[in-house]
Amino acid sequence: MPRLSDFVAKSLSGGDVPLSRYDGNVLLVVNTASNCGFTPQYEGLEKLQAKYSSRGFSVLGFPCNQFLNQEPGSAEEIETFCRDRYSVTFPMFEKVNVNGPLAHPLFHWLAEQAPGILGSKAIKWNFTKFLVDRGGNPILRYAPTMAPENIAPTIERYLGADG
Repeated sequence: MPRLSDFVAKSLSGGDVPLSRYDGNVLLVVNTASNCGFTPQYEGLEKLQAKYSSRGFSVLGFPCNQFLNQEPGSAEEIETFCRDRYSVTFPMFEKVNVNGPLAHPLFHWLAEQAPGILGSKAIKWNFTKFLVDRGGNPILRYAPTMAPENIAPTIERYLGADG
Protein backbone atom coordinates (compact mmCIF):
# COMPACT_ATOMS: atom_id res chain seq x y z
CA MET A 1 0.00 0.00 0.00
CA PRO A 2 1.47 3.39 -0.95
CA ARG A 3 2.37 5.97 1.66
CA LEU A 4 2.90 9.69 1.32
CA SER A 5 6.65 9.12 1.12
CA ASP A 6 6.16 7.31 -2.19
CA PHE A 7 5.22 10.56 -3.96
CA VAL A 8 7.22 13.43 -5.41
CA ALA A 9 5.92 16.95 -5.96
CA LYS A 10 7.45 20.04 -7.52
CA SER A 11 8.09 23.06 -5.34
CA LEU A 12 6.86 26.46 -6.48
CA SER A 13 10.40 27.07 -7.70
CA GLY A 14 10.14 23.94 -9.86
CA GLY A 15 12.47 21.54 -8.06
CA ASP A 16 11.42 17.97 -7.30
CA VAL A 17 10.62 17.39 -3.63
CA PRO A 18 10.44 13.77 -2.49
CA LEU A 19 7.64 13.72 0.06
CA SER A 20 9.72 11.22 2.03
CA ARG A 21 11.30 14.44 3.35
CA TYR A 22 8.27 14.59 5.67
CA ASP A 23 8.52 11.02 7.01
CA GLY A 24 7.61 10.90 10.67
CA ASN A 25 5.62 14.15 10.56
CA VAL A 26 1.92 14.78 10.95
CA LEU A 27 0.83 16.68 7.82
CA LEU A 28 -2.11 18.68 6.63
CA VAL A 29 -2.19 18.56 2.83
CA VAL A 30 -4.36 21.33 1.37
CA ASN A 31 -5.34 22.36 -2.15
CA THR A 32 -5.21 26.14 -2.07
CA ALA A 33 -6.23 29.12 -4.19
CA SER A 34 -5.53 32.85 -4.03
CA ASN A 35 -8.94 34.07 -5.25
CA CYS A 36 -11.33 31.85 -3.30
CA GLY A 37 -13.79 32.70 -0.55
CA PHE A 38 -11.74 30.37 1.66
CA THR A 39 -8.41 32.06 0.86
CA PRO A 40 -8.33 33.73 4.32
CA GLN A 41 -7.76 30.22 5.69
CA TYR A 42 -4.11 30.75 4.78
CA GLU A 43 -3.93 32.72 8.04
CA GLY A 44 -5.25 29.80 10.09
CA LEU A 45 -3.05 27.32 8.27
CA GLU A 46 -0.01 29.46 9.00
CA LYS A 47 -1.00 29.61 12.70
CA LEU A 48 -1.09 25.81 12.79
CA GLN A 49 2.33 25.73 11.13
CA ALA A 50 3.78 28.16 13.66
CA LYS A 51 2.24 26.40 16.66
CA TYR A 52 3.09 22.79 15.79
CA SER A 53 6.08 22.75 13.41
CA SER A 54 8.53 22.25 16.28
CA ARG A 55 6.61 19.10 17.25
CA GLY A 56 6.84 17.45 13.81
CA PHE A 57 3.92 18.98 11.95
CA SER A 58 3.65 20.76 8.61
CA VAL A 59 1.04 22.11 6.29
CA LEU A 60 1.75 21.29 2.63
CA GLY A 61 0.02 23.70 0.22
CA PHE A 62 -0.84 22.75 -3.35
CA PRO A 63 -2.33 25.57 -5.44
CA CYS A 64 -5.14 24.43 -7.71
CA ASN A 65 -6.91 26.25 -10.54
CA GLN A 66 -9.61 23.63 -11.19
CA PHE A 67 -12.41 25.41 -9.36
CA LEU A 68 -13.67 28.50 -11.24
CA ASN A 69 -10.10 29.52 -12.13
CA GLN A 70 -9.46 30.76 -8.61
CA GLU A 71 -5.68 30.24 -8.86
CA PRO A 72 -4.72 31.73 -12.23
CA GLY A 73 -1.33 33.10 -11.15
CA SER A 74 2.15 31.95 -12.01
CA ALA A 75 4.33 30.22 -9.42
CA GLU A 76 6.05 33.55 -8.70
CA GLU A 77 2.71 35.33 -8.26
CA ILE A 78 1.43 32.62 -5.93
CA GLU A 79 4.60 32.71 -3.86
CA THR A 80 4.51 36.52 -3.58
CA PHE A 81 0.82 36.50 -2.66
CA CYS A 82 1.25 33.85 0.04
CA ARG A 83 4.33 35.50 1.51
CA ASP A 84 3.19 39.12 1.37
CA ARG A 85 -0.50 38.72 2.21
CA TYR A 86 -0.43 35.82 4.71
CA SER A 87 3.25 35.44 5.74
CA VAL A 88 3.12 31.78 4.70
CA THR A 89 6.16 29.79 5.83
CA PHE A 90 4.86 26.28 5.16
CA PRO A 91 5.95 24.50 1.98
CA MET A 92 4.04 25.46 -1.14
CA PHE A 93 4.17 23.32 -4.24
CA GLU A 94 3.56 23.75 -7.95
CA LYS A 95 -0.01 24.24 -9.12
CA VAL A 96 -1.75 20.87 -9.55
CA ASN A 97 -5.01 19.35 -10.64
CA VAL A 98 -6.76 17.45 -7.86
CA ASN A 99 -9.48 15.75 -9.92
CA GLY A 100 -9.73 14.06 -13.28
CA PRO A 101 -7.26 12.30 -15.55
CA LEU A 102 -4.58 14.96 -15.04
CA ALA A 103 -4.84 14.96 -11.25
CA HIS A 104 -1.53 14.81 -9.41
CA PRO A 105 -1.04 11.19 -8.26
CA LEU A 106 -0.82 12.40 -4.64
CA PHE A 107 -4.36 13.78 -4.75
CA HIS A 108 -5.72 10.75 -6.54
CA TRP A 109 -4.28 8.63 -3.72
CA LEU A 110 -5.46 10.97 -0.93
CA ALA A 111 -9.00 10.99 -2.33
CA GLU A 112 -9.03 7.19 -2.54
CA GLN A 113 -7.67 6.73 0.97
CA ALA A 114 -9.78 9.39 2.70
CA PRO A 115 -13.06 9.72 0.84
CA GLY A 116 -15.45 12.55 1.54
CA ILE A 117 -19.03 12.53 2.66
CA LEU A 118 -21.04 9.52 1.48
CA GLY A 119 -17.81 7.96 0.19
CA SER A 120 -17.26 10.56 -2.52
CA LYS A 121 -13.73 10.48 -3.88
CA ALA A 122 -13.95 13.74 -5.84
CA ILE A 123 -12.47 16.81 -4.23
CA LYS A 124 -15.30 19.32 -4.23
CA TRP A 125 -13.51 22.66 -3.79
CA ASN A 126 -10.38 24.56 -2.83
CA PHE A 127 -9.12 24.23 0.74
CA THR A 128 -10.06 20.59 1.09
CA LYS A 129 -7.69 19.31 3.77
CA PHE A 130 -6.20 15.86 4.32
CA LEU A 131 -4.63 14.94 7.66
CA VAL A 132 -1.77 12.46 7.30
CA ASP A 133 -0.34 10.60 10.30
CA ARG A 134 3.33 10.11 11.17
CA GLY A 135 3.31 6.83 9.23
CA GLY A 136 2.40 8.63 5.99
CA ASN A 137 -1.20 7.41 5.99
CA PRO A 138 -4.15 9.70 5.23
CA ILE A 139 -6.54 9.50 8.16
CA LEU A 140 -9.09 12.28 7.75
CA ARG A 141 -10.49 14.55 5.08
CA TYR A 142 -11.87 17.94 6.02
CA ALA A 143 -14.28 19.97 3.94
CA PRO A 144 -13.24 23.42 2.71
CA THR A 145 -15.62 24.95 5.26
CA MET A 146 -13.62 23.46 8.16
CA ALA A 147 -11.63 26.27 9.73
CA PRO A 148 -7.99 25.30 10.36
CA GLU A 149 -8.21 26.19 14.06
CA ASN A 150 -10.94 23.57 14.48
CA ILE A 151 -8.51 20.89 13.33
CA ALA A 152 -5.96 21.75 16.07
CA PRO A 153 -7.27 19.27 18.69
CA THR A 154 -6.99 16.40 16.22
CA ILE A 155 -3.50 17.50 15.17
CA GLU A 156 -2.49 17.54 18.84
CA ARG A 157 -3.86 14.04 19.32
CA TYR A 158 -1.82 12.71 16.39
CA LEU A 159 1.30 14.57 17.48
CA GLY A 160 0.96 12.87 20.87
CA ALA A 161 2.62 13.76 24.12
CA ASP A 162 6.05 12.70 22.80
CA GLY A 163 5.74 14.81 19.63
